[in-house]
Amino acid sequence: MIKVVGVKFKDAGKVYYFDPNGFSVEHGAHVIVETARGLEYGTVVKGVIEVEEAEIVPPLKPVVRVATKEDESRHQQNAEKKEKTLRQCQEKIDKHGLDMKLIDVEYTFDHGKVIFYFTSDGRVDFRDLVKDLAAVFKMRIELRQIGVRDEAKMLGGIGTCGKGLCCHTWLSEFEPVSIKMAKVQNLSLNPAKISGICGRLMCCLKYENDTYLKLRKGMPEPGERVKTKEGIAQIVDVNIFEERVKARLLLNEKDDRGEEKLSSDIHVYGKEEIQRLSKPGKKGKPKDLLEEIPAELVPELKDLLKD
Repeated sequence: MIKVVGVKFKDAGKVYYFDPNGFSVEHGAHVIVETARGLEYGTVVKGVIEVEEAEIVPPLKPVVRVATKEDESRHQQNAEKKEKTLRQCQEKIDKHGLDMKLIDVEYTFDHGKVIFYFTSDGRVDFRDLVKDLAAVFKMRIELRQIGVRDEAKMLGGIGTCGKGLCCHTWLSEFEPVSIKMAKVQNLSLNPAKISGICGRLMCCLKYENDTYLKLRKGMPEPGERVKTKEGIAQIVDVNIFEERVKARLLLNEKDDRGEEKLSSDIHVYGKEEIQRLSKPGKKGKPKDLLEEIPAELVPELKDLLKD
């Protein structure tokens, strides 16, 4: 076991582990730590704790000191410079006519580097821009291209639920989200209803997915045939929360198209009252879920799946 402290540099950022270096720091304290890009000002979110060696990424860098009033003042000054710095950078971008959207700027605590974050649809040749910015700020310049999810995380906003974006307020890392999760939860496949303000699939599709998968286990799918006490029936609706299904009985008659007729009456059965006749999955079901989606929605949904 190794003693560490957990430190965050942003409210919704990742937690990084550092060597306490003999300091007894508690949750909420501000510290100066050594990182790969120099000294940084962070907030302790986990006091001195012991973790398994496998949980850390060596080498474990140390806490340099508990933040002083001077350190806090410098951190505040760096934050206050952002607006002016962004304006100066935007002027240079306009001067060079670059197709890039400036999102945020960040000074390292020791003023060794200034980092500009931007989005763009393609690659940007910003070599001349870097030269101009270095002449203005007299320090190392880094331009970092980010994706639309990272843009939303930095800028924040209000989600369709009416609350602040998860990625901006508390979600430290993005997790993979797929269109299959929306289908499992029986949600509309309309991109406008399952995408966030970033234009990608909503992160919250992931939250309840495991619960839905657990509840759906052993339950038939709509269209599947099952054995009941009244005979063979076809499932027309499934309620996974009550573990009940609605089904129509097969009448052993065929219609004009040669398909078996179903009863007009709908029967309700509990999960234990039916017996599945085949393994989950329908014969001939398309392997690609996009084949089941209306053609006009496919291009938009493919865009959602990019990240």
